[in-house]
Amino acid sequence: MQKLLIIGVLIVILYNLGAGLYYMMVDKGKSNRTVKSLSWRIGLSVGLILLVILGIYTGVIKPHGINQG
Repeated sequence: MQKLLIIGVLIVILYNLGAGLYYMMVDKGKSNRTVKSLSWRIGLSVGLILLVILGIYTGVIKPHGINQG
């Protein structure tokens, strides 16, 4: 369940990044849709990082090394 939540948030972050690029190319600086889209991306990224840190702290997410063995 945690992996699906993280993947879902990453997809929304990528969508907002693409939307920001699209608005930047289409609007040519005439509106603030680019700023709003990229602000949402930054907020979601910070929220995801905090969510992962909270998950590790509470033990819901267990970090692991690459070479366990």
